Amino acid sequence: MLTDAQRREIADAARAAIAAGLTAATVRREDFPLPGLAEPLREWSATLAHGRAFVLIRRFPQDLLTPAETELAYVGLGLHLGTPVSQNAAGDRLGHVRDERIARDSPAVRLYTTSQRQDFHTDGSDLVGLLCLNAAKSGGESRIASSLAVYNHILDERPDLIEVLRQPFHWDRNDEQSPGETPYFTLPAIHDINGTPRIFYVGWYIRDAQRHPDVPPLTDPQLEAMRMLEDTANDPRFYLPMEFAPGDVQILSNAKILHCREAYTDDEDLDRRRHLLRLWLTAHTFATVEDLLRDGIPPRRD
Repeated sequence: MLTDAQRREIADAARAAIAAGLTAATVRREDFPLPGLAEPLREWSATLAHGRAFVLIRRFPQDLLTPAETELAYVGLGLHLGTPVSQNAAGDRLGHVRDERIARDSPAVRLYTTSQRQDFHTDGSDLVGLLCLNAAKSGGESRIASSLAVYNHILDERPDLIEVLRQPFHWDRNDEQSPGETPYFTLPAIHDINGTPRIFYVGWYIRDAQRHPDVPPLTDPQLEAMRMLEDTANDPRFYLPMEFAPGDVQILSNAKILHCREAYTDDEDLDRRRHLLRLWLTAHTFATVEDLLRDGIPPRRD
């Protein structure tokens, strides 16, 4: 829970950066000093790297700031934990998670731009951070699960499926590939980083890749392994529910946490719809994901 003094420090740093002509896209860590948060930031980084691997921060000072100041303040806070990386082919380093009221008629429409449920998955990069600006009218609950607990359960019950998940899968690129690149890439769902198993998983990316004629059909063991991973994470014994309120910041280590978002219903007023700001960060003090993932989604080269 941020104190009043910490809230003011973040807000003052944002206003000073705006007055200096900086934006959310140009602000640097040194432009956003937070001496009063130095110790909490160290604790959060340690928790993300070596502890429970998630942090929930409350009372972010968006209520004290304009929208542009809020975006810069959120990036400024994130810069103390890591370096923002691209989240899409356009190279955006600050994402807007909201229902854009566009029908998802192809994988090119990213699921986070709809109000549909997102099953348990991981994002790219070491860390993913979400700042709630507006909550949904109903629904939209966040759920998180320890990927290591999921791994250990599958290992105990079906070690053969762990071996399946360690083999390469084909993943859809959502039509965000550069010219000359294949519309998919290959990567195991489980690989070891410094001797520790790490789950990187987005089930709909794997299923969407089946649309490409040169991608081999998923095998029965692959389908069974995917179902078991998803069923385990969706078991209430394994997940922790979180309700997002305005001013909440959830930061997760993608190396150790799977996350899910339930479907939701929005207010008809677009200005009051569910709206989160998202950061993908390459952590300053630790590296827990494969190099292919640390820099996010490569911007499209024309």
